[in-house]
Amino acid sequence: MRDAFHEQLEHLNDRLVEMANLVEVAVREGTAALLDADARRAERVIAADAQIDRLQTLVEERTFEQLALQQPVASDLRALVAALRMVADLERMGDLAEHIAKIARMRYPECAIPDELRETIAQMGTVAENMVQKVAKTVESSDVNRAVDLVQEDDEMDRLRRSLFHTLLDTDWSHGVEAAIDIALLGRYYERIADHAVSMARRVIYLVTGDVPTHTR
Repeated sequence: MRDAFHEQLEHLNDRLVEMANLVEVAVREGTAALLDADARRAERVIAADAQIDRLQTLVEERTFEQLALQQPVASDLRALVAALRMVADLERMGDLAEHIAKIARMRYPECAIPDELRETIAQMGTVAENMVQKVAKTVESSDVNRAVDLVQEDDEMDRLRRSLFHTLLDTDWSHGVEAAIDIALLGRYYERIADHAVSMARRVIYLVTGDVPTHTR
């Protein structure tokens, strides 16, 4: 009975990794659609979010089944609770990538990103993509050291967002209110993707050690 339960826990973990891999692709493709004003690529990102949502439903259903049938305690209970929290993080990250793609689609055939901010947005996309990739590996391996390193990487995203707003608030801004709103939203979307990755990393620390890291969402 316990072997079957732990097999189910491994299955849940595999689905979380699968979701993280899909989110990584969505972030990468959403950023590319944004920078290249590529409506077709944006549409693919938007359509692909349905698969992330299906996996969320599957993980939640399986997790609630195990909670009801097994009445787990201690580390097993932590694993199931962490799965529920992490699947919510991943679903939200997928939504954020979809929002990025929707801005690209909305502004097509124009590019939503002014020339002077292309490099900053590209960097934010790269940081977000890398953090999602690393969180997938962290969840797969339950590596606490990797999780701790990932928590520290959020500083780079915060720096980039500050740089973004410095440009937005500059008196030389000449792209109008609509572009400013797009950029402000995009900065928030990328920052939140990073925040959710950090939240997942902290949950891995909790899962492995039983300690609640500071600022866990």
